[in-house]
Amino acid sequence: MKKTFFPLVFLFLVAGLVPGHSVAQDTLEISGKDNFEKFQEFNSSSERSRFFFETPNRYEKYSAYDWLEAVEVYLEVAESSKDTLAVTDYEIMKAHVYFDLGDYEKSLALGKVMFEDMAHMRMEDKALLLDLLDKNYARLELYDKQIEVRMRKREMGLTKNVSFYDIYSNLGQHRKAMRDYMTEEKKDIAEDDFLALAIYNNNIGNYLRLDESAPTAMTYFKKAVAFLDVHLKDVMEVKSEKDINEAQILKGVILGNIGKTHVQLKEYEKAIPFLEESVDILGEQEKGKFSPDLVENTLEIAQCYLQMDDFAKATDYLSRDIVPQKTANILKQNRLYAAYYDKTGNFESATDYLKQNLRIRDSLDDNAARIKKQQLATVVAQEEAYSRKVIEEQKRALEKSRMDIADKDKSINLVFITLVFLLMGLAALVYAYLRSVKTQRLIADQKQIIENALVEKDSLLKEIHHRVKNNLQMVSSLLSLQTKNTRSKAAIEALEEGKSRVKAMALIHQKLYQNEDLSFIEMQGYIESLINSIQSVYKKGGHNINITIDAEGVELDIDRAIPFGLILNELVSNSFKYAFPHDEDNGKIYIHLRKPKGQEGFFEYTDNGVGLPEDTEERAGSSMGIRLMNRLANQLQTTLNTDKTAEGVRFWFNFK
Repeated sequence: MKKTFFPLVFLFLVAGLVPGHSVAQDTLEISGKDNFEKFQEFNSSSERSRFFFETPNRYEKYSAYDWLEAVEVYLEVAESSKDTLAVTDYEIMKAHVYFDLGDYEKSLALGKVMFEDMAHMRMEDKALLLDLLDKNYARLELYDKQIEVRMRKREMGLTKNVSFYDIYSNLGQHRKAMRDYMTEEKKDIAEDDFLALAIYNNNIGNYLRLDESAPTAMTYFKKAVAFLDVHLKDVMEVKSEKDINEAQILKGVILGNIGKTHVQLKEYEKAIPFLEESVDILGEQEKGKFSPDLVENTLEIAQCYLQMDDFAKATDYLSRDIVPQKTANILKQNRLYAAYYDKTGNFESATDYLKQNLRIRDSLDDNAARIKKQQLATVVAQEEAYSRKVIEEQKRALEKSRMDIADKDKSINLVFITLVFLLMGLAALVYAYLRSVKTQRLIADQKQIIENALVEKDSLLKEIHHRVKNNLQMVSSLLSLQTKNTRSKAAIEALEEGKSRVKAMALIHQKLYQNEDLSFIEMQGYIESLINSIQSVYKKGGHNINITIDAEGVELDIDRAIPFGLILNELVSNSFKYAFPHDEDNGKIYIHLRKPKGQEGFFEYTDNGVGLPEDTEERAGSSMGIRLMNRLANQLQTTLNTDKTAEGVRFWFNFK
């Protein structure tokens, strides 16, 4: 079973983990990566442990002995480096491999050593160790120890309840196990949890089969198969490879139980297909592991063929590589060999196997019944102790519930008294309300009059702003007519500038009468409209300049909006006229306006044009545009600041 080349190769591989050694990852040259090879590629013990326990069919290509040797090498490295967490991971994996091999005594011995030092383990390692001890005690039929482990799991919060169903069944109390199981488990299973329903029906059927109630057991097994098929075909539920593997193993177990039930009913021909399919599934899904169900079902198939006098097939199954662990299966295997040799006339061999069974029975008869009674008494005593503990906890919970009810009664009385006073207060309020109805009606009438007056006032204000805007547009039109009748270039430019300023003011009044709120102007839209208006005057330059406006959410009243609009009109007009004399395609203007509530506002204007001339300060007194902007800044109670940048110009100011 072991691969002779593996240990040396693997030792060289692991040497790469020790300081001072370096070995390539591809030392083991095998086509395709098996689970075992993937396991070796991880760098930490925690990653290897997670992969080990989450991977079904670990032993598909490499045997459990190969895994055992690998884990032992890793364990030696961890012990030499005094990595206690890694040592725990590898010791648990090692014990689990022994369990998979069916060497329960070795697995249990390792587990018991770790159990003594369990206080220093991580919680997930404690859960893995206690589960392993539970399974080992069950396979070795040490049920009193199994219960102690389950009690410990409950104390540590790893499980809510301690169950005894399987233990009672293993001790021959199948009916009690079934009754307790039905009472405790069915109520917690959802109607659409088909996997849980399959497990439940299989367990009930198995208790009935063991209790020799084969016909009734068969109905439960058939229901279990139906629920499991629905679960496996449910495409809406995402299933991992491990989930599918566990469901397939359950299917193999159920089919085996159906086959064994047919054997109880002496329906051997019906039993064989179920048992053979079960053996195929379990052999595939639990490859490399020792499976008691696989052993038991293989022996059942051999029994069926013997009953049908098909000796060739019977010997095929009897000679398979199965090593029964349970005493009952060893006795059954010997009994089948004895029956085979008896039917084929080899009476000497038949006698030898019967003698073996007699020796086994003689060694067991003295102690088996006594040990079984002792274990049953221990289980009953522990269950009673557990039940008393649960009852005490329930009593404490009930007492706490009574105290809570008493507190609630006090609260209810307090609420009742409060409610009485509230009703009295409510009566007073109703009386006051009735007295105030007339007053409220008068107030409502007056409110209606005031609202009508406000609506009328808003309409008048909108009309005023509309007329002002129309008048300013008329002035703009007069300036346009004057421009057409003027030949002086300087006069035309002055008239155009005046017209632009008039449009800036007209636009303010237009925005006001278009708004629902007459007290504020939304500046983002106003600036966009103003820029469009200026571009219509300076068509050539304006269309090649990229203008960015950042004033979203800013609102100003009319007293600040008009001077701000006129300042912006001057700045944009100057940029269009002077900043880009060659009509560049990469001309940029950036307008930034912010006015947080309750804080100072900030305005910034930049362009990347040719910038200001050198004699700007000397010309400031004679330039109407600069003087106008300074006066407008004074109206905003601020000062217009000018910065010359590497390219272009920057104007900015703070305002209240």
